[in-house]
Amino acid sequence: MAKISNALGVSSDFLMSGSSDDLADSSLTDKELLNQFMAIEKMQEEDKSVIKILIDAFITKKKIQQLAQ
Repeated sequence: MAKISNALGVSSDFLMSGSSDDLADSSLTDKELLNQFMAIEKMQEEDKSVIKILIDAFITKKKIQQLAQ
């Protein structure tokens, strides 16, 4: 179980009884960002899709900037 939890980046306790909220809470240290993602999760699929596209675009832009340096 320890190898599985290490590979997944979660605790063995999470594997046995954790929820997705527990996983997000343990993975994200920025509480404001965590709250924003939790709010997005409650939105309609179409709105979530738009937000995902915006996030992907921003990440891609940052990667391109890093390559250009």
